[in-house]
Amino acid sequence: MIKKSLILVLLALPLTIWAQPKGNSPYSRFGIGDVADRNFYSSAFMGGLGASFTDPYQINIVNPASIGSLTATTFDMGIFAKSSGLRDGESVNGEDNPYSTLWSGNLGYISLAMPLQNRVNDLLERKKRDFSMATAFTLMPFSTVGYNIAITENIDNIGEVKKKFEGEGGTYQFLWSNGMKYKNFSAGINLGYLFGQIEYARTAEFDNQQPFFNTLFTETNQFSGFLWDFGLIYTIDLGKVSDDDENSASRRINLGLHGRSKTSFTTTASGFEGSIQNGTALLDTLNATEAMDFDGTLPSEIGFGASFYNGQKFALGINYTLTNWSQFDAHYVNNSLNDTYRLSFGGFYRPNYKSISNYFSRIYYRFGFYYNQVPNAIPENFDNSIEDVGVSFGMGLPFFYQRKVSHANLGFSLGLRGRGTAVEERYMRISFSFTFNDDEWFIKRKYN
Repeated sequence: MIKKSLILVLLALPLTIWAQPKGNSPYSRFGIGDVADRNFYSSAFMGGLGASFTDPYQINIVNPASIGSLTATTFDMGIFAKSSGLRDGESVNGEDNPYSTLWSGNLGYISLAMPLQNRVNDLLERKKRDFSMATAFTLMPFSTVGYNIAITENIDNIGEVKKKFEGEGGTYQFLWSNGMKYKNFSAGINLGYLFGQIEYARTAEFDNQQPFFNTLFTETNQFSGFLWDFGLIYTIDLGKVSDDDENSASRRINLGLHGRSKTSFTTTASGFEGSIQNGTALLDTLNATEAMDFDGTLPSEIGFGASFYNGQKFALGINYTLTNWSQFDAHYVNNSLNDTYRLSFGGFYRPNYKSISNYFSRIYYRFGFYYNQVPNAIPENFDNSIEDVGVSFGMGLPFFYQRKVSHANLGFSLGLRGRGTAVEERYMRISFSFTFNDDEWFIKRKYN
C-alpha cells in the first residue's frame, strides 16, 4: 500500500498545485478568498462535525486529537465538482432575475495517516493498550479566489465608465498532524506551511467618444507563512449497546475542542499601473513595483462540539466554530472584515454493519445542515452579515481491498449564499473520495 499511496500522491501533487477552479464567486474577493473546509468528506457530509468526529478508519484534521484514534494506516483522497449560479438579488419589474450558472472543480485533498503501533501485534501478544499515537500528512487548498465583476457608472463631466474587477488564484496548506490517545482523553496538534499566489486586476474603460485612456491596475501576491492549531477530545463511555454480547460496540459521547491563535504570514507583491487601448495594448506605464514584502495576519479561531455514537448504528452531533476575521490584516485589504461563526448539525445511520446478505445495510447514510457567515468587508455604520446556508447528504460505501475494509464516500451539498443581498449565489457541490486502509504496517513477524 505504501508504494501505491506514494505514487498517487506524486501524480496528484502537480494537479493540486496548478489546477485552479475557474469559479466566479464575488465573495472570494474578501480577505484571502473563500477559505476551504478542512472537514474530509466522511465528516463534511454530516454538515461538518470535525470538532468531535472520531473514527478508527477515517482521517480528521479539523481536530488533530482524533488522529490518535486511528487503528489502521489510511490513505484518503477527495475530488469535487461545483455548480454555482449567480444573480442580482434585486428584482426587476417585480420579477426575479435568472441565475447565471458556471461549473468548476478541483482536487479537494490528499492525506496519508498511520498509527505508530499496530493492533495486529497487540492481538498476537494479547496486549490491551491504553496509549496510542498516530501521525498524518495532508495537502489541500487553504483558500481560493475566482471572480469577474463588471459595473457601469455614469459620472458627471466624464460620461459612462465601465469598471471591471478580477481575481484568480489561491493558497494551499501542507499539514503535519500528530495525535495521541490515553484511555478516554485525546490531544493533538497540526503544524503546517501556507503557500500560494493570487492575482488581482482592475480596469476602467471610458466611452470611445471621450478623450480619456483606459486604465489597468494589476497586482500579484505570493503567500508564505506558518500554520498551527491544537485539539482536545474527551470520550464519555456509556456502556455496550447490548449487554449480552461482549463484542458489542459501545455507546459514547465525544466532547471536542480545537483552536489556534492569530498567526503571521508574508506576501511578496508586484504590481503594474498604466494606460491601455483596445483592452490589452499598452500606451503608458504610470507605476510598476517588483518583489516588495509585506507582513500580514491570519485570524484566531476556536471551535467545539459534541457527538453521540450509538455503536455502529447511528450518530448525531453539533459543532460551533468562531473565527475572528476582524484580526485579518493584509496590505491589499482596505476595509476590515467582520468576525464570523459556523454552526453545523448532522449524523449518520447504518442499518446493520454486520449484515452479510444485504450490502445496503452496511452503508453509512450521512446527512447534515450548516449555517455559515462570510467575512465580508464592513462599510461604515453597517454590521449586517452575509449568510451561507446549506444541507448535505452522502454515503459511505464499504468495499474490500486486499482483504481489508476500505470506503468510498459519495455525496452532495446544496446551499444558498448572500440571500437578500446585492448578489445571491446558489450552488450544488458533488464530492467523491476513496479511503484505503491497511493494518500491516509496523507488524512484527513471528515464526514458530
